[in-house]
Amino acid sequence: MNPVNNMTKYSLRSWVLVLALAPTILVGILLGSYFTINRFYELEDTLVEQGSNIIEPLSIASEIGLVANDREATKRLLAAAQLNKSTLVKSIAIFDANNQLFVTSHYHKDFEIMRYKEALNTLHKTEIEHVGDSLILRTPIFSTGPSAAPANYDIQTDGGQLLGYISIIINKERALLEQHRAAVAAFIIVLIGVQLNLLFTFRLVKNVTQPITEMVRVVAKIREGKLDARLDGNLIGELDLLKRGINAMAGSLSEYHDEMQQNIDQATSDLRETLEQIEIQNVELDLAKKRALEASRIKSEFLANMSHELRTPLNGVIGFARQLVKTPLHSSQVDYIKTIERSATNLLGIINDILDFSKLEAGKMVLENMPFGLRETIGDTITLISGSAQAKGLELVVDIAPNVPDNVNGDAMRVCQIINNLVGNAIKFTDSGSVMVKIELQSQSEEQVVLRCDVVDTGIGIDESQQDFLFQAFGQADSSISRRFGGTGLGLVITKRLVNQMGGQIGFTSSPEKGSNFWFSLPLGLGQFQIGDSLPLEKLKDKTILFYEPRVLTHAVLSRQLNQWDTKVTHHQHIPSLLTTLNTAEAPYDYVLLSCHGFSDAGQLVSTLNLAKTKTDCLVVLYDCQEQDALTQFIRPNADVVLSLPVSEHQLARNLLYPPMEYDIIAPVTIATPAARQSLTVLAVDDNFANLKLIDTLLSELVTTVVAVNSGDEAVKQAKTRTFDLIFMDIQMPGTDGISATKQIRQGSMNRNTPIIAVTAHAIAEERELILGSGMDGYLPKPIDEAALKDVIHRWITRPKFTHFDLHTLNWDLCLTQANHKADLALDMLRMLLDSLPQTVTTIQTALSQNDHPVMLSTIHKLHGASCYCGVPTTQRLCQEIESALKRETSVEDLEPEILELLDELTKVESAANQVISQLSAEITDDQKNGLL
Repeated sequence: MNPVNNMTKYSLRSWVLVLALAPTILVGILLGSYFTINRFYELEDTLVEQGSNIIEPLSIASEIGLVANDREATKRLLAAAQLNKSTLVKSIAIFDANNQLFVTSHYHKDFEIMRYKEALNTLHKTEIEHVGDSLILRTPIFSTGPSAAPANYDIQTDGGQLLGYISIIINKERALLEQHRAAVAAFIIVLIGVQLNLLFTFRLVKNVTQPITEMVRVVAKIREGKLDARLDGNLIGELDLLKRGINAMAGSLSEYHDEMQQNIDQATSDLRETLEQIEIQNVELDLAKKRALEASRIKSEFLANMSHELRTPLNGVIGFARQLVKTPLHSSQVDYIKTIERSATNLLGIINDILDFSKLEAGKMVLENMPFGLRETIGDTITLISGSAQAKGLELVVDIAPNVPDNVNGDAMRVCQIINNLVGNAIKFTDSGSVMVKIELQSQSEEQVVLRCDVVDTGIGIDESQQDFLFQAFGQADSSISRRFGGTGLGLVITKRLVNQMGGQIGFTSSPEKGSNFWFSLPLGLGQFQIGDSLPLEKLKDKTILFYEPRVLTHAVLSRQLNQWDTKVTHHQHIPSLLTTLNTAEAPYDYVLLSCHGFSDAGQLVSTLNLAKTKTDCLVVLYDCQEQDALTQFIRPNADVVLSLPVSEHQLARNLLYPPMEYDIIAPVTIATPAARQSLTVLAVDDNFANLKLIDTLLSELVTTVVAVNSGDEAVKQAKTRTFDLIFMDIQMPGTDGISATKQIRQGSMNRNTPIIAVTAHAIAEERELILGSGMDGYLPKPIDEAALKDVIHRWITRPKFTHFDLHTLNWDLCLTQANHKADLALDMLRMLLDSLPQTVTTIQTALSQNDHPVMLSTIHKLHGASCYCGVPTTQRLCQEIESALKRETSVEDLEPEILELLDELTKVESAANQVISQLSAEITDDQKNGLL
């Protein structure tokens, strides 16, 4: 606390009193104490001196009686001495050389206190001992002659033979009384001095502090606004000057106050007018806010309704177009129908972009955090859009740095969407040249990596004056762009907001007619488990490869991949040098990799392929040309493996490691024989005739019995009369909608436990949550994809039922959800957890027995991360509780009950995982053979 604040708590009067009285009282106490203590010591010294004057003569006089053993004479001597000093001496006793009582002046009940406690040969002179209110003096008695002592006295000292000692008790009461008197006198003197000081102090207070107090009172009134307060009377010295100053200050303040009051009145009048205007504006703002909220609500409803209304006819268009392709048609009809399908699909993409933009703008975009393989995900995305690059004759290259980790955690779908938007734009605005996707590791920590992706093209570029408008919604660099290339202008703004929401950054550099470089950096979590199969790349070491690729970028990327595997590569970028090497090569190559580019005609291509086949057992053709006829007629018949560019590292390595099988060669397109239908009874509900007919058609190809109804009421009636294996329910229907119909079926029908799948065009996340929370089991979006429909039927009809363990121990449905509904990935994650359990259990037991806090925290942290992706909720909960406690520095010993519970749970998980893996591995293998997965 501030000392200045403490000082202001006390008045000036208090300080004057304290400063005046404190020194006086302190000095008085010190002096009184000094003289009183000095008097105490004087009285005590006088008492000791008096006792010595009594005991020392008695010790000399007692020698004769002690030598002669004359107790009577000695007693009379002692009694006479005591009577002479009766007020001073309480008792006198003589002890012989054996420390035995010889004689005493009179009986004393406590004569033992008079006995000397130490050895007598240590008693050489008079010694003093204080006992309570008494003073004990002891003096040795020595013989003056050599033969005076009895024969049994043999103690010798420097002064002669010790005969004994005399002990006397002196009464200190009188001395104590004198001491008390001296103390009382000192106190009275100090008190008188304090009273005199008070007299002078109060006089000072009256003449100084009272006027100052009055000044303080007047100043307080002035502070309260009573500016007419004044000080009166005559004061002494500087106090009178202070009084005049305060009175003058009060007068000035009164003048200023009057002037200020006038200004305040004027300002108040102006403020009142301003507040009235602000109140009007607030009312207008409140109305505008309500209108904005209402507009936002209407916008959300409009988006939901438009999503449904647009997707519903698109569902029919796309679905029946795909069905029509399956019928016998001539080539022009097939081309027309595929054009219809592409146009509808493009329209669907525009609708999805608008919905994504709306969700991002409203902050309702929910990101997932799931493990995925980075290279496989990017490869799949690039494969989907590589056809556009091939159609324009562009070189599409993907270059992923070797140090970029492949197993990461994040939202794979959104990463694909970002890559798809940027690469799609690069292809759209590039007429010739190349588009390159380059991914590098920017930084890495224990649990996170930051990746940088550059999409570099050689397209039209962007003028500097138009670059500021590039990331605006519905905006493009130039209005002529939309007329020439098409598009809504939403792709980049969606990409930017997705990157920002995922914690990354995005930017670009561009020059007109030279191209653009769009880049983004993205933080992703590090995966603890490997996604997908690992390949024995060490088998490629020292393999000989003849590699031909005339294009610089593709040649550089593939060369780096081959060199990374320690292969021996012979590089060629020109046809003549390639042919020379093939003609002169003596030893065959392990592999020959040839690009389809650079050949003058089909004849040169075929001859080169035939020549290359004589030099290797594995001829791989890298194909990204537009001529599909050349692929079918010339390349596939003469090559062992055909890989579409850009090819991923995993795909290239897998085709080099494992010899090509017959099924790798794609046969000419023939009319497929319809697959056997499953013996199932399915109920389809939709109020739209076209959609109902489509889903009826699609289901009839997959199952034996389909019951189609066009209302929710009819669906409830059917559910009460017969049982179904699966129900597909539309949501938005007149009368009883899909959600109400589902609730009625769940409450009272023959299909309480039948899986009900929502088939709807609603694409907003809140609608999906409402659908899944209403009792429905799954969700199938419109437009309906035949493969997705087949997958839904297979997933819910063949869903395994486990009864030998608790679902809280291992939940397969949760495991599938955490693996993005990929059964093979979920099984891989479960196998990796199962393989790690023995080592994990051993480490936990060792750390528990040794009370090893760091090892326990590290092990539980790793187990917690693994349990987040394997559908083991109880294990995940226990790991989270133990890890949180360990991070709070809780000792391992205190967590022993929770750790033992975790060990028991891991035993249950191990048993349950073995059952799930053994049951599902066979099912997934059979499904793969049957082409269901």
